[in-house]
Amino acid sequence: MNDYENAVEIKDVTKKYDGFTLDNISFNVPKGSIMGFIGQNGAGKTTTIHALLNIIPINSGEIRLLGLDHIGDEIEAKQRMGVVFDECPFHDLFTADQLARVFRGLYENWNYETFSQYLDRFQLPRKKKLGKFSKGMKMKLQIACALSHGAELLVMDEATTGLDPVVRSEILDIFLEFLQDEGHSILMSSHITSDLEKIADSVTFIDKGKMLITGYKDDILMNHALMKCPKADYAAIDKNDFVSARLTDFGAEVMVSDRAFAEKKYSGAMFDPTTLEEIMVYYVNRAKKEWS
Repeated sequence: MNDYENAVEIKDVTKKYDGFTLDNISFNVPKGSIMGFIGQNGAGKTTTIHALLNIIPINSGEIRLLGLDHIGDEIEAKQRMGVVFDECPFHDLFTADQLARVFRGLYENWNYETFSQYLDRFQLPRKKKLGKFSKGMKMKLQIACALSHGAELLVMDEATTGLDPVVRSEILDIFLEFLQDEGHSILMSSHITSDLEKIADSVTFIDKGKMLITGYKDDILMNHALMKCPKADYAAIDKNDFVSARLTDFGAEVMVSDRAFAEKKYSGAMFDPTTLEEIMVYYVNRAKKEWS
């Protein structure tokens, strides 16, 4: 086992497609933490995850997983990782028990006893074909597989999308349990920001293939705020002092990224705390600057 500070290090990663570029992405997932990876559908989250899993080659940049090179040490890194995809990658004709036999051949540390405990906990049948599983059952099965070979790093690509709130809550609890071990880390992409607000330590936000924000979640939420003011006052606000503004019949709601600075400069305005979802919406509309 090599020692490492960051479970994931992505440095200056670029991937070019016709019509889309993942443009110079850099962020770290500190060991022992959970990072929420947010952005609209099509922002480049899945492309980034496919790049770090070496499913697609990158044009430039460097990726390290658990201190290992994602290409040169790919087999060792993947032995120590668990991955959960948005769509279940297992064939519908498999049963859970048959899958276990496949995984036993793939992972040196595969533990059927652990897998069996997760099947019981998730109330998943062992002999039923996966084609008969609901989306929630398939997601739970993927998680059971990902957590049954001693993984140090979990990578999730939209793992809670399309699941009902009860199942989502159950899955988030499992992730928090996994993190009780300080050597465990999670990178979780999602556009359901409320899930990440509950459990993430840090957040990375990308839009149209570009990095917008990366940092500790609490710092991001503390530094951003919604400034509310009448239209007459809004006209006097310097456009450089805010991300974007939503105009209403009554006035304006303005997203600022430096609350302390804005409160000092615009002391007559009202400032409300914000959410990751609101921050995402206001940044996505930043090119328009004003919207309604």
